[in-house]
Amino acid sequence: MTGDGVRAERIDPSRPHPARIYDYLLGGKDHYEVDRRAGDELAAAAPEVRIGLRANRAFLQRAVRHLVADEGVRQIIDIGTGLPTSPNVHEVAHEVASDVRVAYVDNDPIVKTHGDALLTSGGTTSIVLGDLRDPQAVLGHPEIREAIDFDRPIALLLVAVVHFLTDADEPWQIIATLRDALPPGSFLALSHATGDFADRTAAQAVYSKATASLNLRTRAEIERLFDGFDLIDPGLSQAPFWRPDAPPPAGSEQIGFYGGVARKLG
Repeated sequence: MTGDGVRAERIDPSRPHPARIYDYLLGGKDHYEVDRRAGDELAAAAPEVRIGLRANRAFLQRAVRHLVADEGVRQIIDIGTGLPTSPNVHEVAHEVASDVRVAYVDNDPIVKTHGDALLTSGGTTSIVLGDLRDPQAVLGHPEIREAIDFDRPIALLLVAVVHFLTDADEPWQIIATLRDALPPGSFLALSHATGDFADRTAAQAVYSKATASLNLRTRAEIERLFDGFDLIDPGLSQAPFWRPDAPPPAGSEQIGFYGGVARKLG
């Protein structure tokens, strides 16, 4: 537990961490040698992994632009944000509307430290320690309540994070808890790794040595995560094919990420 009562991961530089592996594979600089080794092993096991992570990041940026520009959303909660990689969610959102408020949530103290140093945007952006596995604590966090008005539409981002929850964590119930707290007119943007297009056993083995396992799910299992939401066009798609703004990169058919954006029903 942290000083504010939120469960957080302990920093363990001896084991690779998903956020730091992700940072390394995206060309960032906030990682340890153990993360670089894991990233290289992952890239050797799945050579398209870097393309896939970039496609996932591009999906996030397109989803945010759509939510802000086309749906008029002015509040975003990004859970499992990971290490800051520019352009960040708030940077993308503020290109469209400077008044968008963004609350980042992550359970890694390293992410929080970097966020405190970098995610400053005129009081409209904040970052808190919180764990997706404890959605009530996230929803009740005083800084979340200060930053976000739960009487106005909210965009909830769960991008490349739910696949680090096991079935025993009950991800469907976790998302239902978050959904029920969202006001009418809110949205969910979610991406999730899958083994539908290629064997990812070797990639899972890399994460089995990390601080969180990689739990691949099928299209049908991922669609269940959107229960209580109405997927907007084009529905749940491979990440590069969700409203692309440029020709998808070569090899996109093998990219093992689904992505979708959905409106809360009711």
